[in-house]
Amino acid sequence: MTVSEYNEAVDLYSDRLYRFVLKTIKDMHKAEDIVQDSYEKLWKNVESVDATKVKSYLFTTAYHTLIDRIRKEKRSVFSEEMNLQEKSHENNYSDLKEILQEAVNRLPEMQRMVLLLRDYEGYSYKEIGEMAHLNESQVKVYIYRARVFLKSYIGKMETVL
Repeated sequence: MTVSEYNEAVDLYSDRLYRFVLKTIKDMHKAEDIVQDSYEKLWKNVESVDATKVKSYLFTTAYHTLIDRIRKEKRSVFSEEMNLQEKSHENNYSDLKEILQEAVNRLPEMQRMVLLLRDYEGYSYKEIGEMAHLNESQVKVYIYRARVFLKSYIGKMETVL
């Protein structure tokens, strides 16, 4: 991969990569950091990365960095939450978008990732499988389970409203 191909990759994929990470992590600064880390890793391996596979490389790198950060944060948040009592309150939803976002947030990490890559970013099952190191059947199963959960969750919320 040449420097000009690297620059072209920045132009072509940085916005999509940022949107993907932001959808999952919901923190602009952390999303920017993850995207920057992904491009930094690409730069360090610029000579060994094939220019035709740069998109997959970037999304795979961002995905793994994202998972690492989420796991790290969960460990620290879990230790902080052990000392706090949770207060329960009822959420009153008036917007389907809010309900859907709440449901997506409740999905397990892997299901959320593959669902976002498929439905929000438009990647094929094969591309998602390459990024997440899954086969196409596993990707389809995760997406199916995520959609079933979303349908069930939204159905429950509509009966509450």
